[in-house]
Amino acid sequence: MLHLDSDVTPYSHAPVAGAGLRSGAGLRSKVSRYARRAASVDFAMLAVTALTLSVTSPTGSFSGDIPTTPPVWLLVMSGAVLAVFYLRGMYLPPLRLELIEVLRTVVAGTAVAVTVAMAVRVTVVDDTWVAAETVRFWLLALPLLVVGRCGLLWREARARRDGEASRRTLIVGGGQVGTLTAERLLKDPELGLRPVAFLDDDPLDADSAPGGLPMLSHHGDFEALARQLRIDHVIIAFSRASHEELLSLARDCWRLGITVSVVPRLFEIQGQRAFTEHLGGLPLMEMRAANPRGWQFRLKYAVDRVVAALALVALAPVLLGIMAAILVAAGRPVLYRQRRVGRDGHVFDMLKFRTMRQAATGEADADWAEEQLGGEVSAEHTPLQDRLTPVGRFLRRMSLDELPQLWNVLRGDMSLIGPRPERASYVEQFEQGLYRYGERHRVKSGLTGWAQVHGLRGKTSLRDRTEWDNHYIENWSLWLDLKIVFMTLGTLGRAHSE
Repeated sequence: MLHLDSDVTPYSHAPVAGAGLRSGAGLRSKVSRYARRAASVDFAMLAVTALTLSVTSPTGSFSGDIPTTPPVWLLVMSGAVLAVFYLRGMYLPPLRLELIEVLRTVVAGTAVAVTVAMAVRVTVVDDTWVAAETVRFWLLALPLLVVGRCGLLWREARARRDGEASRRTLIVGGGQVGTLTAERLLKDPELGLRPVAFLDDDPLDADSAPGGLPMLSHHGDFEALARQLRIDHVIIAFSRASHEELLSLARDCWRLGITVSVVPRLFEIQGQRAFTEHLGGLPLMEMRAANPRGWQFRLKYAVDRVVAALALVALAPVLLGIMAAILVAAGRPVLYRQRRVGRDGHVFDMLKFRTMRQAATGEADADWAEEQLGGEVSAEHTPLQDRLTPVGRFLRRMSLDELPQLWNVLRGDMSLIGPRPERASYVEQFEQGLYRYGERHRVKSGLTGWAQVHGLRGKTSLRDRTEWDNHYIENWSLWLDLKIVFMTLGTLGRAHSE
């Protein structure tokens, strides 16, 4: 419960920040600073576009003279871009600083803006060259805006890592969900939310707060607490406080200029396909789950096979070269077959280029599996580095050992993108010991996946991997697959041990 009748009491020994900025003032300055930088970058790039077009617009074309775009229309198109960017929230600091999302929003935003500007111009002035001039503006403005936004992204990421642009965050709720939230924010400072304390009168374990964060008991004026900790943002995780108390807390935050996020109940099924209707003042959220049996996934798997066939043909010289290198360095066999579990528990032989010595026995990561399960695994353990050949180390570092799985995709055992398939010897134990692990098998396994591009490969947390895999399944879209492809390219060259 969150009582409001005396002072703030810290459970833990961690220090509490002293009084400083007025509550919410720090947030406003950080948001406005980002908005000024973003608007300045966009304005500068659009000014360069307008100036360049004014000076270099072609004339004397074989189709006739192409006039220079009038300055007034350059201003209209530039203004339209800025307006669309503003309406799409591109001058508010995003939680995730993702280059791929920046590219998508800039391309979509500029396309909408120049289309609107072109429609207005066609309506006002019957100009033969309006389409050509608009396309020239878009083709020049687009790369400049992308470059500018990339620079802004780099600057913001650096500022967040240094703490300059981080928002001081109070987490309401000291249970498992609250501590998990804090752990992930502490692990990824580029999110820009820096947890400073927990607020919970009845935490599950006041001594287990991650990062040495204080566990506070709130018995007084929240405004005084917010000023004392200089809070910019509040995350309401699961708490034993009543609905009225949490609602009052959220309203206090808004009054003080503090932004609020809420971890919803049933968050495991809360995804991007949530639609809200209202029954009076009562919101009604409909959760629309992805259908792994639907036509979208059937189309996805058909495209997978076509792409895999084309890739096998295009990469044939590379595949032959790798096979020759393995034969010279390690002899036969060239391919390594391992029993893995895919969609609906289907067991298949997953192919990889052999990277280990023949003499190695048992599983290289039996210690990891034992740690994930908290018990014994009936498999021998030989350290991975003692197993790899020199050629194998290179193949694993560049992920080239995975290329034979294109044959698995062509056969229909796997997809290009999906949860990574696990060894048959482990799956039954993982399904019994790990929450929602079996739900990963609703779709075909993939060459790469949402968990892998977020660093969850090799000897990493299987619980986290399962969470990311199920998130992918329940929020699948064509854009998400394309995003994973681009992110996978960025992970090449990192060693792995799958």
